[in-house]
Amino acid sequence: MNHVVYLDAKEKELDKLRNGQKSMIIRGAAGRKLPYGRVHPGDVLWFVENNGKGSVRCRATVKKVLNSEKLTEEESQKLISDYQAMLCLTPNQIKRWAGKRYLVLIEIENYREIVPFTIDRSNYGNMDDWLPVEDIESIKKKSHS
Repeated sequence: MNHVVYLDAKEKELDKLRNGQKSMIIRGAAGRKLPYGRVHPGDVLWFVENNGKGSVRCRATVKKVLNSEKLTEEESQKLISDYQAMLCLTPNQIKRWAGKRYLVLIEIENYREIVPFTIDRSNYGNMDDWLPVEDIESIKKKSHS
């Protein structure tokens, strides 16, 4: 399975992946929403920054996934703290994710830059920051050259 994953441009997540500071992605919510239970080792993640450009610039493979059980606020904070060396979260990001009832921690490997391409989001909601895709080719926008 392929997944298009939006990264926080303001917090420089893509730069941190590129330079090796960060090797894990986090998502969380009050309920079990995407990508909870839907991402698996061997899946490919295609990264886009949430800066409005919509350009996929790199990819990585999922190495390990941790789907948490229902967490208390304290358990959520401890889980983030335990993995902070791999997550490399800023204080703002810690505030955003700590306290979520369900967390998904995704360790990545084989990060690499690719020839950038844009995607067609028309089949996805505006607020989605994680897009599961069977075939990445099916959502690539065709260039008009």
